Amino acid sequence: MRYTGHCHSKLVEVVMARWFNISGPCNRDDHYMLSPTVRLPSLERLIRQRSYFVIHAPRQTGKTTAMLALAEQITSMGQYCAATLSVEVGNAFKDDIGGAESAILATWRDKIIDRLPSDLQPPDWIEGPPGQRIRANLRLWAQNCPRPLVLFIDEIDSLENQVLISILRQLRDSYSERPKNFPSSVGLVGMRDVRDYKVASGGKERLNTASPFNIKDRSLTMRYFNAAEVVELYQEHTKDTKQAFTSSAAQMAFDLTQGQPWLINALAKEIVEELLTDTQVTITVEHINQAKEILIARKDTHLDSLADRLTETRIKAIMEPMLAGDTLGDTPDDDRQYLVDLGLLRREPNGGLVIANPIYREVIPRVLIQGASDSLPSITPTWLNKDGELDVDALQSAFIDFWRQHGEPLLSTTSYQEIAPHIVLMAFLHRVVNGGGTLEREYAIGKGRMDLCLKYKKVTLGIEVKTWPDKIKDPEEKGLDQLETYLARIKADYGWLCIFDRRKNAPAFLDRLSTRNVTTKKGRNVVIIRA
Repeated sequence: MRYTGHCHSKLVEVVMARWFNISGPCNRDDHYMLSPTVRLPSLERLIRQRSYFVIHAPRQTGKTTAMLALAEQITSMGQYCAATLSVEVGNAFKDDIGGAESAILATWRDKIIDRLPSDLQPPDWIEGPPGQRIRANLRLWAQNCPRPLVLFIDEIDSLENQVLISILRQLRDSYSERPKNFPSSVGLVGMRDVRDYKVASGGKERLNTASPFNIKDRSLTMRYFNAAEVVELYQEHTKDTKQAFTSSAAQMAFDLTQGQPWLINALAKEIVEELLTDTQVTITVEHINQAKEILIARKDTHLDSLADRLTETRIKAIMEPMLAGDTLGDTPDDDRQYLVDLGLLRREPNGGLVIANPIYREVIPRVLIQGASDSLPSITPTWLNKDGELDVDALQSAFIDFWRQHGEPLLSTTSYQEIAPHIVLMAFLHRVVNGGGTLEREYAIGKGRMDLCLKYKKVTLGIEVKTWPDKIKDPEEKGLDQLETYLARIKADYGWLCIFDRRKNAPAFLDRLSTRNVTTKKGRNVVIIRA
């Protein structure tokens, strides 16, 4: 097959094009990216003071890219020898300390050769007893390096159990020998702070202390993109292709993601590579929203790994009351911080904990309803009229029939039992909107409610979901007031107040199922559904 000169130039043009990266570290030749170190806190003082420290941030926020760039930058300045080295290969060895050390050192050797000039590379690694090899070889390197050694140990929290504790203790044991006989400064890089490293089989327990690494000076984190940086990143694509993002599209991307770097890149990648390959067409808010729905429905690797964590006991203990709108009670401070460190939650400047961004706010309940959704029977869409419009009276009847027949057995399809009714209701409503609508959710800690907004063509239905636990008075009156406020906000004149009776002495399941029409103080029509 022959290529003309014209075709060859086209081929080169395609090969040379950069793209939005959603897997692995970024490099400027291949990927749209900003300065990789601008979002890192300044480490200059810590390195100058020969400190050992921790840098933690959620998965796929750019930690590895930043640390690789920082190590290269530090080394090029001539005062230190800096390297970013991963210990992830040690994860496969669990409690086999010697096996993990051998795998880690072999990987380190390759990376050092690739990244550092020969005069800064260590001598050949030496053998030694398991539990001493990392310490012995870092000592050897520091002694033979013409500059103080600065080491960033990446993926440290991929290690578990005795392997993890052994490496932390080896670093601590020779800390006092720095800088001539051990690395002058060491940063542990991962998703979590030291106290949250896994140390028991299966990862069910945590270190709960920094004692094996009690030499750390600081725990630092890496921030997300701000709104201006999202614009700057997207302009990199515009420079290469002339395809522009409207300012409102970039702002929408920031609003939906709160600057989470993987999501910012994933939205743009979906648009420019799949939805809108014609670079003559400007990217708008509509395209951002389309990409958001695709990412949520597809649950790409990042979103899937996030969802897997929802079954962890300490995560469930906080997420479950949040979704129900309840207070978090006496949940441990460390557990709340753990969810922030993982990127599942964030702290609002003038408020409490909230789910980290609107995309996660959609992904989390969709994951939780999957068991109920998979268990749903085939449901005929009797809620649509002959013109394909939503008939809210028919929808109410369909839900009551569904709940009467299937509600009770479906409550057991989730481990989140405190909000099991919410989950089954959402699973039903997802069947409704699959035909061309949307279901939006709001949670309010301490308000004892979940708000749902179902939109289907011309119809907007506001739904307030409340549970009635023991020792609490009937929530109807408060629920009507809350629903009134919610309906005003979403500009709807009609809504449901769903009250799920979860008291131990509640009437039998079918006996408590009832509906009643009421008019709110401001004249809105509401159906109270008790179940």
